[in-house]
Amino acid sequence: MTELLANKYVLWTGFNLLVLLMLAIDLGFFHRKDHRISIKEGLIWSAIWIVVALIFNVLYYFWQGHQKALEFLTGYIIERSLSIDNIFVFLMLFTFFAVPAKYQYKVLFWGIIGALVTRMIFILVGTFLITRFHWLIYIFGAFLIYSGIQMGLSKEEKIEPEKNPLIKFIRKFLPITPHYVDGKFFTRQNGKLFATPLFVVLVAVESSDIIFAFDSIPAIFAITLDPFIVYTSNVFAILGLRALYFAVAGLMDVFYYLKYGLSAILVFVGIKMLIVALGFKIPTWTALIVVGGILLASVLASLIWPKKPEVKIELPK
Repeated sequence: MTELLANKYVLWTGFNLLVLLMLAIDLGFFHRKDHRISIKEGLIWSAIWIVVALIFNVLYYFWQGHQKALEFLTGYIIERSLSIDNIFVFLMLFTFFAVPAKYQYKVLFWGIIGALVTRMIFILVGTFLITRFHWLIYIFGAFLIYSGIQMGLSKEEKIEPEKNPLIKFIRKFLPITPHYVDGKFFTRQNGKLFATPLFVVLVAVESSDIIFAFDSIPAIFAITLDPFIVYTSNVFAILGLRALYFAVAGLMDVFYYLKYGLSAILVFVGIKMLIVALGFKIPTWTALIVVGGILLASVLASLIWPKKPEVKIELPK
């Protein structure tokens, strides 16, 4: 037992050190200077993070076998697809706060560092509760079905950061500069500490990710209860999210039906959780095919039946 715990400790520590090393290389070498990320650069880095995740998947296959590797791949695809919803929020937040393009990558970088910490806490707590109170998985399943239906039926909503309680708290207790200050989160003026609008944006990004985690983490529990698989699939999905944002942020309106695809995925994984109580268990490979099929169908539908542009009619004065 002691040896098993030691191996798990080494495994988790080693993986997190590897992630931190990759992030350090990313920010310290490739993105040391603030600059505007082009679509081409976003596509390249998005492809790099996907390849890294697939290499990890292959290594995991040789280490833990077919079933565990399949669970990771399915979980990664689910988390990756659900994380796309974050892109809409990033776009709205950056537009609302008029964040200069050259600072956006920095905000997402530190936002993802915070997301890795919060999601690790959520995953460990969630796994602990489910393994001891198995009936919680049915509550998660019902919650995912409800969330999926709500997502599918909801109309486009405007993000109102000024109503975010964390942002209200910051503005109440910490003075904020009226303008961005060379990509800094904090600055001193006349010996007094000020937060910059960039820090406010970072808080908004972090709080939005916490909200999305309530959907994405229960979703992967439908595939596996192995905390290491849940965590690593989340990490790789989040790591590729920054690059994906710069690659497709300008094309989000093109994939009009993607929201309904994500809605269907949440409902599907929720049902997968609930029918376990009836003695039915959907194999992991079947879940992988269904999730991939839903994503492909929503993308093809968006290309075949594109969103019609809004026509504004001006009445004569």
